[in-house]
Amino acid sequence: MSDTVLNTAAITRDVEFALRPGTDARSALADALGIRAVRKLSFTGHIAPEGASDLLLEASLGATVVQDCVVTGDPVTTRIDEPVLRRYLAGMEDPEGDEAEMPEDDTAERLPAEIDLADVMREALALALPPWPRAEGVEPVDVTVTEPGKEPMTEEDARPFAGLKALRDQLKDGDT
Repeated sequence: MSDTVLNTAAITRDVEFALRPGTDARSALADALGIRAVRKLSFTGHIAPEGASDLLLEASLGATVVQDCVVTGDPVTTRIDEPVLRRYLAGMEDPEGDEAEMPEDDTAERLPAEIDLADVMREALALALPPWPRAEGVEPVDVTVTEPGKEPMTEEDARPFAGLKALRDQLKDGDT
């Protein structure tokens, strides 16, 4: 068992943790996330019993990452400082069937036998990454794709009453 893996049955009091992965681990994480680099990374906090059988993890994620600009491909450095909250619930059932409702509390998870803090850190970092990083001064780019010979759909077309407006305009043109 790794030193970042906690046996949940053994957590009977507040457990403090501080993860600061080294260069090799950060490089492997950058590769796994498909980004250029993770320059700095820290994950500090505590996990403690909550109620009779649940656990609460509260932590801070700090990272400096380098991603490709989605427009130019140039490196974009971003500082991430995010709170991380996970509630591990003993009574939470796994969803059954092909379709499942998303729980209202997105911090809640079923209480596992073990919690790997490194996995929680990796997940939190993946969720905190900017989805569309842009280099400084680079404006967003509009991309429209459609079949050859057809008009691309615009934002105006996607609005709820755009179809009614088009129908009204067609009827108006038919009256003249």
